[in-house]
Amino acid sequence: MSSNSRAQLVIPVLIIAVGVGWLLTAQGFAPGVNWIWVLGLGVVGILTFVLSKGFDKVSVVLGSFFLLASLLSVLRQTGRLSVDIEMPVLVISIGVLLLVAQSPAVRRPSWYLPPPAPAEEASATKKADSPARPR
Repeated sequence: MSSNSRAQLVIPVLIIAVGVGWLLTAQGFAPGVNWIWVLGLGVVGILTFVLSKGFDKVSVVLGSFFLLASLLSVLRQTGRLSVDIEMPVLVISIGVLLLVAQSPAVRRPSWYLPPPAPAEEASATKKADSPARPR
């Protein structure tokens, strides 16, 4: 599946998540939970992995963070976790995920272009700064 066709799936999947959340609320399934919010966070987390074609330095941080935020949101909304615990856990988790992303075992995203090497940068600047020779 090409990345363009994957990108076209984002809006329909988000609309389905909103509909499922609305249906869960209307049916009284855990009525204190804002399912639209929870499912939206979860879908964004899953789509991060899908659109980046697996695990890379960006999807590991963003996808995992949104999935954890979705889970913690359900726990908070059902009274099993207080916001005083949820927020520090999210802050700690983003730090841990950023450390995990630094591992050489986690690949760079396919769209990432590394900065030019210092020698290449200096030669490119030198060529641009050299005056044109008169003929």
